[in-house]
Amino acid sequence: MRRAWPGLAILTLVAAAIPAAAQDIAPLSPVADLASAAAGGGLGRNAVMLMAGLTLLSLAPGLAIMVTCFPFVVTVLSILRQSIGLQQSPPNMLIVSLAMFLSWYVMDPVLRDAWQVAGAPLQRGEITLDTAFDRGIEPFRRFMADRIDPDTMAALAEVAPRRAGQPLPAAADPEQAPLSLILPSFMLSEIQRAFSIGFLVALPFLIIDLVVSAILMSMGMMMVPPTVVALPFKLAFFVAVDGWGLIAAALVRGYQSG
Repeated sequence: MRRAWPGLAILTLVAAAIPAAAQDIAPLSPVADLASAAAGGGLGRNAVMLMAGLTLLSLAPGLAIMVTCFPFVVTVLSILRQSIGLQQSPPNMLIVSLAMFLSWYVMDPVLRDAWQVAGAPLQRGEITLDTAFDRGIEPFRRFMADRIDPDTMAALAEVAPRRAGQPLPAAADPEQAPLSLILPSFMLSEIQRAFSIGFLVALPFLIIDLVVSAILMSMGMMMVPPTVVALPFKLAFFVAVDGWGLIAAALVRGYQSG
């Protein structure tokens, strides 16, 4: 019995040491995996791609407003809704969603060019993130340059912040101008063009309002709001001429010819 005590004591010590050794060794396995992944170069590239993807997702709404036709489309659709006399129909979410998908349809060639010259090489690890940005912005720069009003760009260039004594900048080429000048010039040009189209869209509905108002006054029904009576006629007119199809085709065709 006494001979069994030393063996039992050794087994007890070994059993007590196994969990402690496991606690010391277990945290090292993830570190070893990370070290091996970093040595292979995959960890750094995947981390950069993940950060780039999250950054693009956070900036996606701003990019959709700044470098695409979204401002023009959503402004025209909003003016159309106000001209018909509908305050909440279609709702704002539907107007914005329709403008986004129309913008996607218009910008599809530009997006494909940007992916071919920047997105695909970056995904394969052939170029860096800075190079991908420089390449990817060029298709959007050409798109914006074709739509910029020269007078608007010249006006913004004159009021651009500059150092004391620095002369006024000369008329710059939109394709060579900095993005800080191209982006506001493009957005202002798009909004101005949208207001011009909005006037043509609102004019037929204004005529319907005037005709209905004149008829109500001639009938002595001056207490009846003309907008309430004119709303069914404006809706019938819009549906009869296939208004949604005409508006969508006109918006897309304007960018194809531009």
